[in-house]
Amino acid sequence: MGKLTREAVVEQALEIGSAEGLQAVTIRRLAQELGVTPMALYWHFKNKEQLLVGMADHLIEGFVIADDHARPWQEQLRELVTGLVRVLRHYPCAAAVLEEVDQMTVPNFLRVWDTALGLAKQAGFSYEENCLISNYLLRGAIALAAAGPMNRRPSATSEEGAACLRVKRATLQSLPPDVYPHIVEMAGPLVDGGTTELYDTFGIDILMTGIETMAARLHVD
Repeated sequence: MGKLTREAVVEQALEIGSAEGLQAVTIRRLAQELGVTPMALYWHFKNKEQLLVGMADHLIEGFVIADDHARPWQEQLRELVTGLVRVLRHYPCAAAVLEEVDQMTVPNFLRVWDTALGLAKQAGFSYEENCLISNYLLRGAIALAAAGPMNRRPSATSEEGAACLRVKRATLQSLPPDVYPHIVEMAGPLVDGGTTELYDTFGIDILMTGIETMAARLHVD
């Protein structure tokens, strides 16, 4: 193979981590998958701690945006959150990586954090509120991507999954309508859950609408 790049190493690490969990990501395993000796990897990462930081930095690089004062802060902040959720969805191990590292050691995290603080500042929030907003958005995006539409069972076959959904739907529809009228009425969408795209988009809307509403009140007051 050609020259081993830092990007190739972290991409392979993310693939292994997403498929098998972060515990499977080791220098020895990476070397085996990439067809090199462990010493070749030490040129880029001395240990797993450095590797995790590199993985986090690579993940976040995928949704870094440049602060653009010509665009509304709402649009830019939504783009940041949407990018984060998209990256977290693409790599199932991404949330674990971000939780594992000291985020202060990740250059791209600092860039995104600084951008988010600046956008919240444009909206008129106080410094303390800016910090809370950036924290809520990060945690909210991680929670969104870690979950998904209710009753989805990725491990089940399509036949097993469909049968399970039919049973759940029938169970909800058989509840006493005088006691649980709304559950019975909405049994279909409650069980089907909708698409992942709708789940993410609606969740981001909820996060952003709260911030936008509070910002609007600041300017009214």
